[in-house]
Amino acid sequence: MKIIDIGINLMHRSFNEDRERVVQSAIEAGVSPLIITGTSERSSVYAAKYASQYPGKLYSTAGVHPHDAKSCTSETIKNLEKLTKQDCVVAIGECGLDYNRDFSPRDVQRQYFEAQIELACKTGLPLFLHERDAFEDFYKILEKYRSDIPNMVVHCFTGRKEELLAYLELGCYIGITGWICDERRGKHLIDLVKLIPQDKLMIETDAPFLTPRNLAEKPKNGRNEPKFLEHILDELAYHLDEDVQDLADKTYRNTKSFFNI
Repeated sequence: MKIIDIGINLMHRSFNEDRERVVQSAIEAGVSPLIITGTSERSSVYAAKYASQYPGKLYSTAGVHPHDAKSCTSETIKNLEKLTKQDCVVAIGECGLDYNRDFSPRDVQRQYFEAQIELACKTGLPLFLHERDAFEDFYKILEKYRSDIPNMVVHCFTGRKEELLAYLELGCYIGITGWICDERRGKHLIDLVKLIPQDKLMIETDAPFLTPRNLAEKPKNGRNEPKFLEHILDELAYHLDEDVQDLADKTYRNTKSFFNI
């Protein structure tokens, strides 16, 4: 079985001691390639540098998470564009809006979200999107550019039915994480995943975050890893009443096509 993790924060400090082992463990579990998420100008540079050492096994995104939008400068978008010249960089993001924590002022979040959308339109790369408690503004901005955006995935979808249907109407792909394995917060996703056309479905861990709560053997350090992606796939297949191998094949094809890898 081959599956692809579309979102792993591999440059997170929790992986500093064993990053190579994490990559190798993922490969041994059939999770390959991995797509490293860029969440700031700095982490995007590190992600591309690291991914370039593993051609065909690692790829990366280049972008600024809304939490880090406050750190953007007049050079940020230019520097992200430079990263897109590298073969390992396959998407713009993680970008979007987050009104839940408001770590960056909302007007600044919107400014740099639009700037990254424009960069995706310019480079022809798809968008790797983040939205939390900001649906109305997020949707309006995406709708404005919908005819020019090459492709887009709403990463780690956890929202409501109305939001899911709106994203699908925009043509978005949907990324499902271990949130669906959480009996406290993810119950509503069990019904919602059935509404996602399977040619719009992708899977991810968002490691080191969102460790599946129903793992039989939980990691002692509590850290999520891409090797657990098969568990998320199994959970998803169960709720969709799908054969696991068939669903793996579908998400694999979707991901290869979306990121052009």
